[in-house]
Amino acid sequence: MALGQRLELKQGQGLVITPQLQQAIKLLQLSNLELEAVVEAELEKNPLLQREDPEPVAETGQDSERETFETDGRELELGDGDSLRAGSDLDASNSDLYGDEAPTVREPDSAASSADMSDGPMVDWSKAGKGGGSFDGDEDMERALTREKTLQEHLTDQALIAGFSAPEMAIAQVLIDGVDEGGYLRADLSEISDRLGCDPALIEAVLATCHGFEPTGVMARSVPECLKLQLIERNRFDPAMEALIDNLELLARRDLSALRKVCGVDDEDLSDMIRELKALTPRPGAAFGSEPSQTVVPDVFVRQDATGGWRVDLNTDTLPRVLVDQKYHAQVVGGARSSEEKSYLSECLNQANWLIKSLDQRARTILKVSSEIVRQQDAFLVYGVEHLRPLNLKTVADAVGMHESTISRVTSNKYVSTPRGVFELKFFFTSSIQSNDGSEAHSAESVRHKIKNLIDGEKSSGEILSDDRIVEILKEAGVDIARRTVAKYREALRIPSSVERKRQLK
Repeated sequence: MALGQRLELKQGQGLVITPQLQQAIKLLQLSNLELEAVVEAELEKNPLLQREDPEPVAETGQDSERETFETDGRELELGDGDSLRAGSDLDASNSDLYGDEAPTVREPDSAASSADMSDGPMVDWSKAGKGGGSFDGDEDMERALTREKTLQEHLTDQALIAGFSAPEMAIAQVLIDGVDEGGYLRADLSEISDRLGCDPALIEAVLATCHGFEPTGVMARSVPECLKLQLIERNRFDPAMEALIDNLELLARRDLSALRKVCGVDDEDLSDMIRELKALTPRPGAAFGSEPSQTVVPDVFVRQDATGGWRVDLNTDTLPRVLVDQKYHAQVVGGARSSEEKSYLSECLNQANWLIKSLDQRARTILKVSSEIVRQQDAFLVYGVEHLRPLNLKTVADAVGMHESTISRVTSNKYVSTPRGVFELKFFFTSSIQSNDGSEAHSAESVRHKIKNLIDGEKSSGEILSDDRIVEILKEAGVDIARRTVAKYREALRIPSSVERKRQLK
């Protein structure tokens, strides 16, 4: 067989993911807050981009222009409010579906004594402006004067008056840095000993002193140690209570008979000990200020309109508005002297136009997908979670004419505000559980809700339902479900087994 070389030409089709297409895909899966950060970065590096300041409608006195286009046989309306209306298709009677206030900063009194001023947080006075009348960091100073003291700052203040030597103070500071927001010491003492090059006994001694800090139980290394420190302060840490602390797993299982044997007490004493234990604080550091939790900002609003349908609107307050400064572009292009400068300006113009096009396409895609999800889950909006329908990415993708991966990106990190609350878009995608009577399949989320309602009703009925009994009740209601699936859903809801619930009932 002879070997040789030859040149061949083949023609084929392929998708090349350009940098612009990669940017569009990236923007699609970002939340509005993340999108704002990306747009800010583009505004900094692209001189042709500028932020658009929306003009109030009352000042312009002009009606907003609206644009209509056809999507899958449905006419959607888009305008300045980026809203979508499909009232007839989303009507509740559709047979296809049923078949912060800012803190007040008080200025310090000029007659305040130096002793009163020393009680507040430390301020770097080196940043004070000349003349004593202004500061470079006024906002930082006001924030320091009005915010709550953190747990680390509270512990550091106590360490400063604990009588530590210089080496002990350094150790105490390292230990305080290892305390989490609940007040527990998560640092490894042996690792600290190796890092600081000191005797482990010295670290234990410093930690023993820190265990006397307020709040009681702080800097404990475990829940039993935290409870022990609080009991010692109350002078209630006796051998029986020590045995109870060492066997908290029996208390969690409500195995009171085993606890009585371990503690060597009768029923009355054990009840008193458990009552004292419940009065303790398992998270002593939770009362102190921490980083404020971020409020979920919905990307889409769903409201019921006058015709009984549903109106889907984008949250335009969080959407960045940018445009190309054509006047500045014409000015700098006319003054360009070299081909490199013209090439740079041309690249900036293309990137700016592509960014605006990507932002517009992102908004339209989110509206189309959100509208289809609302149409599919209209029964949930009207009647509640028990009427949540099984839904997957392929169903929505086929309805809006997109790929499943696009639907996945659109629903990632996006939240929708509905009359029933704020939900992540992925909440509406649930697996299906077949019915045993040939009717429509049930949503896994609705089945979990039914299981929770059955168990919540045990206290009124006095009957503890086993997993097998729950299976029988659900099958009578038309839900074909296995016992292991009931157990999996119950554990996901953090509901104990029937044996543990019986102990709790007793």
